[in-house]
Amino acid sequence: MRTTALAKTTATTCRASDGVRIDVVTIFPEYLDPLRLSLIGKAREGGLLDVHVHDLREHTTDRHRTVDDTPYGGGAGMVLGPAAWGAALDALLADPAAGPAARPRLIVPTPGGRPFTQAYATELGAEPWLAFACGRYEGIDRRVLDEAAEIMAVDEVSLGDYVLGGGEVAVLVIVEAVARLLPGVIGNVESLTEESHTAGLLEYPVYTKPAQWRGRDVPAVLLSGNHGAIARWRRDESLLRTLRVRPDLIHALDPGGCDRADLALLASQGWTVGADGRFSPAEPAVSD
Repeated sequence: MRTTALAKTTATTCRASDGVRIDVVTIFPEYLDPLRLSLIGKAREGGLLDVHVHDLREHTTDRHRTVDDTPYGGGAGMVLGPAAWGAALDALLADPAAGPAARPRLIVPTPGGRPFTQAYATELGAEPWLAFACGRYEGIDRRVLDEAAEIMAVDEVSLGDYVLGGGEVAVLVIVEAVARLLPGVIGNVESLTEESHTAGLLEYPVYTKPAQWRGRDVPAVLLSGNHGAIARWRRDESLLRTLRVRPDLIHALDPGGCDRADLALLASQGWTVGADGRFSPAEPAVSD
């Protein structure tokens, strides 16, 4: 890790080919091959994403290409050591294509990190350069992240309350969630505004042709051509689905953003605005 005057320079913009640059450091480069497929692959071909995958073992110095060791203080598992990581991040910052003073925002997937959300994906989408450090085993030596934080922004990020074998799966998720928000990646940008979590609710159910399948009909309102009625149905279904699956999102919903029909629907399901200004389920009646 560099500790020279270069480390103290102010972060500046780094955009390769007017796209967003993404670097991933991992001991399993092949794990990131799906980033060549589908929308991400097309975005790379179109210059919207400039993706570089780096093998951490290329920065080792012993013939066994060792990247881990036993933890100080004892305990199970192995810890990824600082030597290879320091060299890998040094090389990343020294890349002439990035510019001499440019710095990425370093994302470190870990179960102990900040929860990854749609809002966070939008925040990351505004960054010109994202770098990902894929941990394995018991994680990365803490000194690596502490030193990196003196040079660049470092975010420890969690996909959820569970543990994965390594950070590569999380990188695939985060890159896809971020990249699809970039201008030009999704053909129909209107589809982004109606997705789950975009407005704090889960998305309504969707249907396509044929109108009847195995005895099941598409809801009649969707065939009516009445756009106002369709919009109301979709909003109602979104509220009902969120109530069933993620009532915590209803509690977090801003009542000021709800119309009378929303309030009536929620009230019919036993949810009203409480003294705290938030939606809550009505208290059950107490019998004598």
